[in-house]
Amino acid sequence: MGRKGTADGGIYKFSIARKETITDDGHVLPPTFGVTTAINFQPLGGGRAAINGDFVMTAPEVQKVIQALRKGGINLVEVHNHSLTEQPRLFYMHFWAVDDGVTLAKALRPALDATNLQPPS
Repeated sequence: MGRKGTADGGIYKFSIARKETITDDGHVLPPTFGVTTAINFQPLGGGRAAINGDFVMTAPEVQKVIQALRKGGINLVEVHNHSLTEQPRLFYMHFWAVDDGVTLAKALRPALDATNLQPPS
């Protein structure tokens, strides 16, 4: 996926902040306030993994991420929002899949590339 995650109790996690500053009612929302894309890999053995997570997107990114995930065989669970007045307006998309771990990572990459995320460090 072109990024490093962290191991946490058998789950390999990614938390990726957006490039732009997110505000709500004039207050800056730091990434720790749930405005990051989160991706989790749980190994199942034999190279297979279960993945789930949450993409954070602006309205113009939603269809691009949907198309990328569907093309990669990743199931969409729901699209929703968390706030009423944040800027830019954000939408969240939960996803789920079970497959070869490398195949899933490659399938997630185009969806990540379709959003305005911080570059890999």
